[in-house]
Amino acid sequence: MDIKVYVKTIEYQGIPLPKYMTPGSAGLDLYACIAESMKVEPGSTVLVPTGLALEIPQGFEAQIRPRSGLALKWGITLLNSPGTIDSDYRGEIKIIMINHGRETFIINRGDRIAQMVFCPVAAASMEVVDELTRSNRGKGGFGHTGY
Repeated sequence: MDIKVYVKTIEYQGIPLPKYMTPGSAGLDLYACIAESMKVEPGSTVLVPTGLALEIPQGFEAQIRPRSGLALKWGITLLNSPGTIDSDYRGEIKIIMINHGRETFIINRGDRIAQMVFCPVAAASMEVVDELTRSNRGKGGFGHTGY
């Protein structure tokens, strides 16, 4: 399913628009839109601007997800992952990155820092009831089916 997403760029000269890296990619790569390199010290968190604002069609969201290569090689991932960009949000997308690694990680202008996946959203209505239908799981919580 294809959808049209309108993009507004902010201080974006010289950085590619988000793009799919292969024909089978689910996510578009997002790039760091920063004037100067940023250091991400071990255990620290940074907010990285992308220079993009989107108009996402109603009934869809954009999910912001980590890049597996950054996680494997450097221990870099995203907090609040997957992050949700709602269809009515029009501000700049910024990425919350954390360094779980042992070394300082440097982010440069134009580096690929995250990926964005567009997903349909179902609207739910809530109804208060006295009882819920029974299920095999019941009230079993975390790890109740084993490891």
